[in-house]
Amino acid sequence: MSNDNEEQALDDWAAALAEQQAADESAAQAAAAATSMAGPNIAAADIFQRFDTPSDRPASPTSIDMIMDIPVTLTVELGRTKIAIRSLLQLAQGSVVELDGLAGEPMDVLVNGCLIAQGEVVVVNDKFGIRLTDIITPAERIRRLHK
Repeated sequence: MSNDNEEQALDDWAAALAEQQAADESAAQAAAAATSMAGPNIAAADIFQRFDTPSDRPASPTSIDMIMDIPVTLTVELGRTKIAIRSLLQLAQGSVVELDGLAGEPMDVLVNGCLIAQGEVVVVNDKFGIRLTDIITPAERIRRLHK
């Protein structure tokens, strides 16, 4: 019985991901159509090397393949707060702790404590997830380090 529930949950997640992918593809097609209408016709350049065709070299592990199985800690942060130890010791079941995050504000996604994205909470089949809405670029991560 639980196996059927797990399969149903996976099907629900797959449907949600497919819906998001379809929305992303239609947005990309609309942007491409707007760009082609707005700008002059430019012929594709054939002087660049193609990377989508297989090369003559034998397949060897690339540098990224060596790190693909390294586990990292992914954290989704709802908010933070600072409280005195006296207040911490008075917490009991049902206590409410006020966080600095606002309702409806994007949640931070951290990998090993480093902010990599922001997103919004989604619920599929009584399970929480996060839909990424903004990926932090490496340049932005470096800029945030210097603050």
